[in-house]
Amino acid sequence: MKKNNYFLLIIITTFLLSCTQSQQQYRTVLCIPVYGQSLALGEEAERITDFDSLANYANGRIVTENLDHKYGFFDNDELKQYVKKLVDYKKRSFELSIYNMAREIANATGSDTLICIFPGGQGATAIANLSKGTPPYQKFMEDIQTAYEEATDNGWEFIIPAICWMQGESDIVDYPDTDYHQMLKQIREDMNADINSITHQKNTIPFICYQANSLTRAEKFNANSYDCRETYVPQTFVNLLKTDENFWASGPTYPYTCVNEIIHIDAIGQQSIGALAAKSVLGILKGSKRYRGLIPTTLETEGETVIVNFDTTDNSLVLDTIQVKRAENYGFSVISKENKNIARSISVDGSTVRITCSESPNACKVRYAVNGDYMKSGNQHGPRGNLRDSLGNWCYQFDMGIP
Repeated sequence: MKKNNYFLLIIITTFLLSCTQSQQQYRTVLCIPVYGQSLALGEEAERITDFDSLANYANGRIVTENLDHKYGFFDNDELKQYVKKLVDYKKRSFELSIYNMAREIANATGSDTLICIFPGGQGATAIANLSKGTPPYQKFMEDIQTAYEEATDNGWEFIIPAICWMQGESDIVDYPDTDYHQMLKQIREDMNADINSITHQKNTIPFICYQANSLTRAEKFNANSYDCRETYVPQTFVNLLKTDENFWASGPTYPYTCVNEIIHIDAIGQQSIGALAAKSVLGILKGSKRYRGLIPTTLETEGETVIVNFDTTDNSLVLDTIQVKRAENYGFSVISKENKNIARSISVDGSTVRITCSESPNACKVRYAVNGDYMKSGNQHGPRGNLRDSLGNWCYQFDMGIP
């Protein structure tokens, strides 16, 4: 009996030592959460990520806010979230962009780094009701606090290099009387200050932005209206990506299939957005040049032709009608003050798009992906365009005046 007890003690000691060594191998926790409305939460995107595989991926280095592997349990009500975990309720467990993002980052980082991911926010909610002082915002900060405390208890460095932002649909379709551009800048500043007060990190925390493309779900939408209020939110992302160093790109949602062609991109779309977000995260970590996505840089005119210039970073533009169903003029339009689309043909050359018009385009607005069938979303019948670069980065929807 004593001999058996001796061997049992050896086994227990070895197990405890292996656990301690396993924990000690980690030095850093990179936390990159996603925050926003329903697309941030993966609504309707049937999950294709196997949680057991995710838990074992990269030797278990992908974790939640609790630094564990209990993915898929989210609710703004903490009690409900606790109960969901307790009973293993996963009926509303969807595919999140951050699952694939985490895999990409895990592949590019060392074995001493944990990748911490979790969602925050609330579906069908305008930015005003996600900003500082709201319950979703507070819950998000509490989850960050939890992750930070778990990391520091283990003696690990905790860093938030960026936050993924996926919100905007409600501010397009519900016509709130708010300044989306200013509110998006403000919520990033608030999160930066509040997170740094928790983690004591010194670096500025940028937002990695997708782009909401739900124009046709707005009841007043008219693609040929010179004053198109619905494009203000999508254009905000383009403007900030052009001018504000605190905003990095992932990509627009229109190139992907939407569930029932309504509003929510499917699981493949979520994974694609996640891969794009990972590209920006790794750029931030490496101190690379800011990735701004495929956006127009300048507009010029030559007679009845508009020239749209892009910064394509040494790769050429492509018109793709395979992934995205061909749109009229490949998604481009030129709208006059008389609410008339004067665009007639499109050509692409290197990093330039040339739009031939039926009359002078002076004082007109040049648009891309401002179209689509009523109440439809996605790459078949929703607001869309066919322009991408040779690396597969799709052009952001835009609405710009000709100077």
